[in-house]
Amino acid sequence: MQRTLSQLLLREVRDPRLKPMTVTHVKVSPDLTHIWVNYTLLAGDSHDELQKEILDEAALYLRGPLGRALRLRLAPQLHFAPDAELERGNRLDDLIGRAVRDDKARHVADPTPGDDDSLAHYDSSADDDASP
Repeated sequence: MQRTLSQLLLREVRDPRLKPMTVTHVKVSPDLTHIWVNYTLLAGDSHDELQKEILDEAALYLRGPLGRALRLRLAPQLHFAPDAELERGNRLDDLIGRAVRDDKARHVADPTPGDDDSLAHYDSSADDDASP
């Protein structure tokens, strides 16, 4: 279903304002009358209202061709929404990268384990005296 819808969007929607996009997830109601489509734009902000308006207008037109392509008795209603999971993953990836960079910058001045003189005062003969 995802592939069919992606092909229909590419072939049938001729609006030059629509930016290149990827259909990331499709959820179908049990009775096949509603399809929720998550998408992400390849360039720009996925939450662009103009892109959502274009897709909502295209949804009315795509109902018939999608229903015929899937051989459904009733043409499903399409509901488009930007993919929040992908954006949340990208945001987490950025946060983890920033934390790693901050941690490395903070530990640049730390001595390496072999350079530590904290064991220089250790007397191993004291351990021999304590053994039974």
